[in-house]
Amino acid sequence: MANIPNDRKYTKDHEWVATSGKDTARLGITDYAQRQLGDIVFVELPKKGDGFEITEPFGSIESVKSVSEAYMPLTGTVAAVNEGLNDEPEQVNDDPYGDGWMIEITFTKPAELNGLLTAAQYEAYIKEEAAE
Repeated sequence: MANIPNDRKYTKDHEWVATSGKDTARLGITDYAQRQLGDIVFVELPKKGDGFEITEPFGSIESVKSVSEAYMPLTGTVAAVNEGLNDEPEQVNDDPYGDGWMIEITFTKPAELNGLLTAAQYEAYIKEEAAE
């Protein structure tokens, strides 16, 4: 089964959110998502200062199998981008919750956190999705 850390929240689009401070969060795709994609060869990310609404695509992930979009789990502005993924996109496969993070944001609607899944809810969701 996929690795699902308890210290973050998740979306049904397979992004994770780790909050730090009252309005800052780091985002990436889940272990489950990177396994579904296969070997990641390119990651396109936004620029620092770009603003996004919740559920808007913020970037794309290209693997040997396909190209998938990554969606904003919270409304906010990009505060930092993991530039290391430009040269080593495989970090998303190797360490999706660590070195494979994608962007940090300053989120503007904290109530949106309540709509995200806990680790247990996300695990139940992917089990249900895999059964379909």
